[in-house]
Amino acid sequence: MISSRSRLPRHDDELPNELVELARRIAALPPEYQTDLEDPFSQVVESVRRRRRILGVVQEALSQLRLDIKYLMFDLDMTKRERDELLAE
Repeated sequence: MISSRSRLPRHDDELPNELVELARRIAALPPEYQTDLEDPFSQVVESVRRRRRILGVVQEALSQLRLDIKYLMFDLDMTKRERDELLAE
């Protein structure tokens, strides 16, 4: 795993296995190579995390939109029913 003195971000369950493996391989490199790769790797990790957060927000918004549409369809059906009842009177 990533050594304790490495400045690479610690991996967790939110990172793809490929990034975890890349971090492990970077940590196994000599220190001079690790230093060159730490910043680009950190940027990729942040990008993956940001995309996951954005995906979560989009999924939540879609769920809310689906619920709103169900309420609107119900309201439309009730309005049509009320109209039909008034026309029948």
